Amino acid sequence: MLQLLSIEWLKLKNYRTFWILAILYIVSIFGANYIGFRIQQAIYEEKQAKGMAQMIIGTPPFAFPNVWHMTSYISSFLLFLPGLLLIMLVTNEYNFKTHRQNIIDGWSRREFIAVKLIMAVIGALVSTVVVTLTALLFGFIEGSESFSTEKTIYLFYYFIQALSYSFVALLFAILFKRGGLAIGVFFLYALVLENLLAGLMNRYLNYSGRYLPLESTDNLVPFPLFENVQRQIIQPPNITALFITALVYLAAYFVFISRKFETDDL
Repeated sequence: MLQLLSIEWLKLKNYRTFWILAILYIVSIFGANYIGFRIQQAIYEEKQAKGMAQMIIGTPPFAFPNVWHMTSYISSFLLFLPGLLLIMLVTNEYNFKTHRQNIIDGWSRREFIAVKLIMAVIGALVSTVVVTLTALLFGFIEGSESFSTEKTIYLFYYFIQALSYSFVALLFAILFKRGGLAIGVFFLYALVLENLLAGLMNRYLNYSGRYLPLESTDNLVPFPLFENVQRQIIQPPNITALFITALVYLAAYFVFISRKFETDDL
């Protein structure tokens, strides 16, 4: 497997577009959280606003331990970018026929798709590490509370969320094979279709929309502020049920992607 990953690295190391987008993604994580951090500072610099914020929110969102949750939530809005990168990598294999050449050179179909799945896992891990470092940075800059790991569970939930988005992107890449089409369907489904369906199901079917593929992981990292108010307005989700649902979907993606590639015409 290490040999296969080294071959994958040879495909990536000179792929300038990939590295530019990857760097922009990492910078965007920091930038999005910096905007949130500056908004917090602006609010807490006003004495009257600070008192009201402390009454409603409590510990500042970018102070430990809240920073783990806040940073994971903000960064989750950028998970489309790793999905985009993964679609580009896979559909390029179809465009340039390198997937066919790899099979001719002795790879099995299972080895080829296994490497792509591992790349999705590595991407989710790297994303989680970047979010962790970003949380540490802003937590120590805030400095109003001592270091705490109390809410680091949200980093794990973020990893599951990142893995879910990556697997869905890989699924569309395998299904459609063309970069533009796969990217369009991925963004349309993730941004519009599932949100629309989830809204309707939540309204008319007792919040069952929470258990749709991407919604199940999105709800693992909910909006971190005004939690007490939110509980009074809407029915709080069952985190255990959401987590199990997310794992079931991940397993289903894995099986479907593997079997789809193994049975497709090259």
